[in-house]
Amino acid sequence: MTEPITPQAKLPKLIVVQAFDRDDEGTLFSAFGPEQQQTEDRAIRTARALATKHAGAIAWCREANPAIGEYGEPMVLFTAGDIPDME
Repeated sequence: MTEPITPQAKLPKLIVVQAFDRDDEGTLFSAFGPEQQQTEDRAIRTARALATKHAGAIAWCREANPAIGEYGEPMVLFTAGDIPDME
């Protein structure tokens, strides 16, 4: 049985990498991901590598508990090239 998260408890961290390319009209589209990563360092390394092969790449994280629909504000760890606005 899982213990409930109290206001003082820290939420698990969601760490994500995504890469983008442009179509023939110049519109950005997801070329890779979003793919969850285990650590922030790994996400940054992955995004750096993807940025050399795509129009843009981003690594970001946020505190998140999808089971109860709780999400913190996203924090960008790395970005390179063309990235759509984060909503």
